[in-house]
Amino acid sequence: MPNAETLLSIVVPAYNEAQVLPEFHRRLAAVLDGLDLRGEIVYVNDGSSDATLDVMHALKQQDPRVALIDLSRNFGKEIAMTAGLDHARGDAVVVIDADLQDPPELIPELVRVWREGYDVAYAKRTAREGESWLKRATARAFYGVIQHVGRVRIPENTGDFRLLSRRAVDALGQLREQHRFMKGLFAWIGFPQKAVPYVRQPRHAGHTKWNYWRLWNFALDGITSFSIAPLKIATYLGFVLALAAFVYGSWIILKTLAFGDPVPGYPSLMTMILFLGGVQLLFIGVLGEYLGRMFDESKRRPLYLINAYEPADVTRED
Repeated sequence: MPNAETLLSIVVPAYNEAQVLPEFHRRLAAVLDGLDLRGEIVYVNDGSSDATLDVMHALKQQDPRVALIDLSRNFGKEIAMTAGLDHARGDAVVVIDADLQDPPELIPELVRVWREGYDVAYAKRTAREGESWLKRATARAFYGVIQHVGRVRIPENTGDFRLLSRRAVDALGQLREQHRFMKGLFAWIGFPQKAVPYVRQPRHAGHTKWNYWRLWNFALDGITSFSIAPLKIATYLGFVLALAAFVYGSWIILKTLAFGDPVPGYPSLMTMILFLGGVQLLFIGVLGEYLGRMFDESKRRPLYLINAYEPADVTRED
């Protein structure tokens, strides 16, 4: 059972978050001070171009619980999160963004659920304040699609903010795929999981790094990582179109032989050619998405490279 010697690690990936990090750390440190656990805060600088790294160094000088990972370049949030999980030494690990949309004050509730015996306590949004109706609508549509086509059930309205037990973190560490959709990986490992509801707040400062183009590519990663439904759709649609073409062609032949009617002219022919050509190009693109992922995996490159790592002064006893 967790006790005063138990180490709780907090993994915080950050990209250009210099404006919000001081306030985030102040609130997070206050939360850790109120817990009967030892704390470790693992900040991951994901190739920031602002003063994020300098702020992290300043926080480390002030707080011995801070560990700092400086990646060699910007690898993306999913990879930065993985780097933090790889280096977190806690008996339990919390993953949280630095923008204060996810409140650090919820961490004690996540710890309480973990102490009840759950390996994963994930924060579930009951409201998404500060987000446009379009972003909420597209998020709802994505979760609806992924629930129907995915092989693993991913909780709706759930981000990366969660607590994981040590065995859950170790299980995630075995999954080294390049195209990482962490929400899916969190669900894939299984183990007992429980939702903790909360209201998501607007960003405290700065601007979101997730524009609609990045969100679209992120959704593609999620669908192609956990489903082959697009390939099945291509198969079924191809079969239906081939059957329809056979029936239509048979009808044209019979009609011509029986009544001597001419074959339909140029406009209908061009319409069919363009339609079938568009469908073929679309699903060649789908095949390319899966083939590209296989190509990336076959190179077996490391997920990330570290420019510098500074461990916390308060670490777990081996």
